[in-house]
This record gives sequence, structure tokens and C-alpha cells, in this order.
Amino acid sequence: MKENNSIKLDTYINYNGNCKEAFQFYEKHLGGKITMMQTFNQSPQHTNVPPDWKNSIMHARIEFGNSVIMGADIPNAEPMRSAYLTLRVNSDAEAERIYSLLTDGGQIFMKMEKAFFASRFGMLRDKFGTSWMILNENQNME
Repeated sequence: MKENNSIKLDTYINYNGNCKEAFQFYEKHLGGKITMMQTFNQSPQHTNVPPDWKNSIMHARIEFGNSVIMGADIPNAEPMRSAYLTLRVNSDAEAERIYSLLTDGGQIFMKMEKAFFASRFGMLRDKFGTSWMILNENQNME
């Protein structure tokens, strides 16, 4: 099998009008860096965009180290189902901090607790509709 080093796998999320708010929240609280954010009004076809969507996000990009999340506002977009962004952290305290932050206004699927594979593990959907898993894998668990 030939190796192709030019391929990168990124995640693209559709939001229902709150992409900008979500990305700014993730940048502020999770340490990401927004590297692109364009509204529908900035597109060459902006005259065809309904007035209430002109300031909505057509394309955004946020980077977390070597990982990239992209997103856009899409009318009638539904929250993520059956897929999760997973944050692996290096301490139980950081797992608890992020879990608390992301569950505020969101929906808890699995409360943060010890699991057989991690000292802390939790699953949730945040207030923006993004589903997350947060874990601190403990390699030395007994």
C-alpha cells in the first residue's frame, strides 16, 4: 500500500446560526486558534443570500495543535449525532474543568467519572450542538 503524506483528516461541523459564537467560545476556553472566518456576505454570491443569513458564517476554521475543525452555519442544521469530538487531556482536573465548561447549557450523555480505560471520562453535547468526549487516559490504572 502506497503511503500518501498529503492527506489530512479534519472535521467539519454544521451549525444552526451559532458557528461564530461556538468557535469564539472554543478559542477562548479550549485554547484553539481561529485561522479563518468568513460570512455569507463576504462571498461573491452575497446578493443571493437571504438578509437574515448575510452575517452568518459561510466557512470557519479553528486549529488545536495539529487538529483542525471547520464549520459553517447551515439553515435547519441539527446537532451532531453518533460522532464525537474527543478531547484527551493530561489531568483529572483539566478533564473536570472542560467537562464543567462544556456541559453548562448543554446535555450530559455520560457524567464525568472513572472508567476502566480512563481516570476520567464523560460524554456530552454542548450548547452549540457539538458532541464531545472528554477523557484522561491513565496508562497505569489497575
